Amino acid sequence: MTGFANPLGIAPARTAGLLLVDGLGWELLHAYAEDAPFLAALAADSAPVFAGFPATTAVSLATLGTGRPPGEHGIVGYTFAMPEAGLLNTLTWRSHGDGQRVDLRECLPPEQVQPLGTVAQRAARAGSTMTFAAPRYQEQSGLTRAALRGARFRAARALGDLGAAMLEAAPGQLCYAYHGDLDMLGHRYGPGSLPWRLQLAQVDRLAASVARQLPPGGLLAITGDHGMVEVPASEHLDADSDPALRGGVRLLGGEVRVRHVYTEPGAQADVLAAWQETLGERAWVVSRDEAIAAGWFGPAVTALARDRIGDMIAALRGQAGVVRRVAEPLESSLVGQHGSLTAGEQLLPLLLARADGG
Repeated sequence: MTGFANPLGIAPARTAGLLLVDGLGWELLHAYAEDAPFLAALAADSAPVFAGFPATTAVSLATLGTGRPPGEHGIVGYTFAMPEAGLLNTLTWRSHGDGQRVDLRECLPPEQVQPLGTVAQRAARAGSTMTFAAPRYQEQSGLTRAALRGARFRAARALGDLGAAMLEAAPGQLCYAYHGDLDMLGHRYGPGSLPWRLQLAQVDRLAASVARQLPPGGLLAITGDHGMVEVPASEHLDADSDPALRGGVRLLGGEVRVRHVYTEPGAQADVLAAWQETLGERAWVVSRDEAIAAGWFGPAVTALARDRIGDMIAALRGQAGVVRRVAEPLESSLVGQHGSLTAGEQLLPLLLARADGG
């Protein structure tokens, strides 16, 4: 298709299906290769790609949907501060934190929060249609409107729906199919748990089945949006109860493995010092300017994105996590987490299967 860059050097295809498996990290795929022999065989002939920062679903899907890094598209985390509404939860498009969770799609239109044109819109202008296959609840979600507007939505009720959507793409068309259950089980039971491994095996069978039935000239690509690490309760630091993590903090965004810390006026230096001392070697704790200079959010950061990034950022290392047991009871209870800069969270597979076996 003309008008699109091809930085990964992928050979052209007549039809293409992209299966995004939420939570499928490169290191996890290799660690549990016996549960996914088809995917593991494809991985043996490939190299990993990077998720970007933070390594979390909303950020990665906005990057996939726009072709731009978070410093440009402005979706800079699972939750981040918006002047009009406090913390925005980008998966639910609701207010986040203490109190009632309010739907923000009207007062914070997704098309304005993420104003860049999408890949689906560009494809439509070039005469091609992109289909987005996912659970029905995602059709009018804020994240879909922000990152995937312009795509034709197709409800997927089960794995068979996802496979059929990719196989039924017409010549010159792309189907993007989203599978979220592996991530859900990783969060609930931990990556590498028995439920997680059984789900990985189901994903492997789906990918192998679609690859076997590709039409002539067809391509199936499989990737993830982030990896995942286990964060045991013994490694939790509770920002709701630890005075060293609460003092001078106006809002606390992000998620367990990466935190946007928004400080009270004049308190940034003291808060930065307190977090650095408290977290120590368990995290990279830097100012917003340091994170931007280091390229965490991409090579360029717009004024729109900059205003949403915390005054300081804490990216956790090892198995540590900053939880909020009062404000975020569900998120704090999860075993598997992601978002930070470690290889387990950042490295993703990009696996290609073609109708001719190439």
